[in-house]
Amino acid sequence: MDSLPNNIPDCTFFFLAKAHQKAHSLLKKRLIQYGLTNMQHLILEGLWYQEGATAAELGKLLILDKATLSGIIDRLDEGGWIEKRLDKNDKRSFRLYPSEKANVIKDELIDVRKKGNDLLLADFTMEEKIIFKRLLRTLFLKR
Repeated sequence: MDSLPNNIPDCTFFFLAKAHQKAHSLLKKRLIQYGLTNMQHLILEGLWYQEGATAAELGKLLILDKATLSGIIDRLDEGGWIEKRLDKNDKRSFRLYPSEKANVIKDELIDVRKKGNDLLLADFTMEEKIIFKRLLRTLFLKR
């Protein structure tokens, strides 16, 4: 904070927005070689943790609205990253599964995210990382 110009306000919204930009850009650069966006990666990871979820279940897990999720799911399907299968109990809905293409590099893609997290917080002490993540969770879960 000492290196900030004096005319930058001490504004939480500003700092959160800039931190988001930095984090988003960092992960985006690492995913570009796979042809995935940050949101597509998030959805793939969600499916690795909840394979066979419906779009509604996945949206609830990842806290994404239906409109946002729908387009991303379509692009993942078109790119061969996921498979849509008719629900055996409800023929009106689909269950979503990571494709073989996605599963082959699952560990690699999860590692990309983990290394991105590590790089983003590289200048933090272990205690600062723990506190920072706890504060983000608290802020995120607060309604």
